[in-house]
Amino acid sequence: MADIYINVKKKLGKINREIYGQFSEHLGRCIYSGIYVGENSEIPNVNGMRVDVVEALKQIQVPVLRWPGGCFADEYHWKDGIGPKEKRKKMINTHWGGTVEDNSFGTHEFMELCRQLGCKTYVNGNMGSGTVQEMSEWVEYMTFEGTSPMADLRKANGHKDAWHIDYFGVGNENWGCGGNMRPEYYADEYRRYQTYVRNYGSKIQKIACGANADDYNWTRKVMEIAGNYMDGLSLHYYTLPNETWDQKGSATQFEEADYYRTLKKTYYMEELIQRHSGIMDSFDPKKRVGLMIDEWGTWYDVEPGTNPGFLYQQNTMRDAMVAAINLNIFNQNCERVKMANIAQMVNVLQAMILTEGAAMVLTPTYYVFDLYQCHQGAELLESSINCGKIETEQGEIPEVTQSASIDKDGKIHITAANLLADQRNTITIHFGEEIPKELYIEMLHGDIHDKNTFENPECVKKERLKESKIEGNCVVLELPPCCAIHLSCLV
Repeated sequence: MADIYINVKKKLGKINREIYGQFSEHLGRCIYSGIYVGENSEIPNVNGMRVDVVEALKQIQVPVLRWPGGCFADEYHWKDGIGPKEKRKKMINTHWGGTVEDNSFGTHEFMELCRQLGCKTYVNGNMGSGTVQEMSEWVEYMTFEGTSPMADLRKANGHKDAWHIDYFGVGNENWGCGGNMRPEYYADEYRRYQTYVRNYGSKIQKIACGANADDYNWTRKVMEIAGNYMDGLSLHYYTLPNETWDQKGSATQFEEADYYRTLKKTYYMEELIQRHSGIMDSFDPKKRVGLMIDEWGTWYDVEPGTNPGFLYQQNTMRDAMVAAINLNIFNQNCERVKMANIAQMVNVLQAMILTEGAAMVLTPTYYVFDLYQCHQGAELLESSINCGKIETEQGEIPEVTQSASIDKDGKIHITAANLLADQRNTITIHFGEEIPKELYIEMLHGDIHDKNTFENPECVKKERLKESKIEGNCVVLELPPCCAIHLSCLV
């Protein structure tokens, strides 16, 4: 049993739409065949973008898209990806799979994808192997309206008007694949590079490379040296079932103990946010700088028979519960967390969508984003929970995760998940002195191993929850095992 208490009169801050952001890297089949098939493909496309994938992503209202990486960003030289496609340079993707990157998807194609999705742009610049001049010229190429060498080059390449860049990352994982830098060195380099990420039109929000998981010293040093020069600081944390990167565990073959251990490791995100936020508060008490969790999600061993460098993994109801936990945590910490980007959008790691040729499958994680999109731009409501605990090998986790918001029309939205693998759970939601009405509940549930495949693409899908009742000021729900819900009502 669980009791959720909602204070509909106390708003705690805006839930940025960008918390529900996505990430697309030149990695495996994320870009090529997953999103982009080219204008001459037999797969239905608009300007090379798959129609089925774009339409599915529009359904979950993707708010922002990060590109071109990831580790790929710090070996990406943007001029290789502009101009006539037949003249673009080919390169070996040394980070991911050793395949040939023909650069047919570049700046113009990314901007076209964002136009079709109707989302904000998050471009990650190359600090690791690039120069200040290269980064500066890229920003000029994309955003300068007037007469200049780079603006003229953009026009010559077929795009007269400047684009708008909403977010620009100055380097990626510079503590690792982005240059193996010390925090002090990176912070000084960040100050130099960001100087030339100029606001030619509207403001670009500049994002500094933040910590790898619990590297709190990185956050402290970068905030101390460069905090006044940034709008956001990134944080990367992946949920691994096992302790080692070389044996992460299977995405589909796992025991109940593995399921609970995965959820326990997911809850570490809460501690990471609180501790990094505490350090940021000491330098930025007004919370001007956003914590941008621009890489998160599950990371397993690749599917058998696939290229290890492509990071292709299946997606089960276990992943749906990981997404439900993380998104509720992000909502609850919206005062500091201003953006998050799940890794990754298509065919890589904890993907929304899997493709194989012309076929497309929506994953359980996709449906959690569908359920939770109600929070985008809403006001976080004060809420608390009293529920049982689940014993795992590494300590306790709650049986239920939740967050609540109120939108501009006064509608209350509550997202919750019953994390119990094989037991139903009675959830009572208390609305204080208010009486809920016009109740609507949709859910996603299944066995912890359930997944959507190309042979059975609708094994897991969203449906209505009918087992509920209003009792005075409360709503009582009977939730199946391994279940995520979205409840909306008026009071």
